Amino acid sequence: MTVSARKSHALELFEGIADEYDRWAQLLSFGNDRRWHDLLVERLSVPPDGLVADVATGTAAVAIAIARRHGCRVIGIDQNPAMLARGGERVQAAGLEQSIELVQGEAESLPLADGAVDALVHTYLLRYVDDPPAVMRELARAVRPGGTVASLEFGVPEGAWYPAWWAWTRIGLPTAGLVAGGGWYETGRFLGPSIERFWRAHPLDQVLGWWRDAGIDHLRVQRLSVGGAVIIRGTVR
Repeated sequence: MTVSARKSHALELFEGIADEYDRWAQLLSFGNDRRWHDLLVERLSVPPDGLVADVATGTAAVAIAIARRHGCRVIGIDQNPAMLARGGERVQAAGLEQSIELVQGEAESLPLADGAVDALVHTYLLRYVDDPPAVMRELARAVRPGGTVASLEFGVPEGAWYPAWWAWTRIGLPTAGLVAGGGWYETGRFLGPSIERFWRAHPLDQVLGWWRDAGIDHLRVQRLSVGGAVIIRGTVR
């Protein structure tokens, strides 16, 4: 299968930061990354014997938070072997091997049957796929009717907060990336422009339209950290 330039870049980008991803994600987000994860997870509606899919699971931080919070089973899916390897170490360290299964796969073609899961979450995903509306349809396909879909994405603050956000993402992050070493400099240079391009090309109303067209209703939007992140939740019809 031919891998697009966008997906190939994502694979290379995360390959270089997998080992230190969790520590530096916390530092570079001023501790917000974990708080955002907790807010994403706490409002999931899933029974203790349910199954949740965590798509773009990365190092399994969200999968671990779901298993701890809800006592359910989680299947974490990611295309990057290096991130999954680090995720496996974290799952083992947390003693959650019986609750969390990590699987290599792609959001465009999930290794899940129709309606296989009670809920599905995805984090920082849509900027890295070529056809976001098609991916949203594929995500919804895997969730049973009445189940929850929730996402966490970086956002772009507006008004007085925008200049500070711009300065941090264009100057602060690359500078911090130099200190972090490895692939973090490239990641720091990439993130700000990538986030802004996505939201300039796809305003929130358009993104919500993708969700509705995929069969997800009752949408709720929660802006976090003066707009630096956005959580979207909905119910599969």
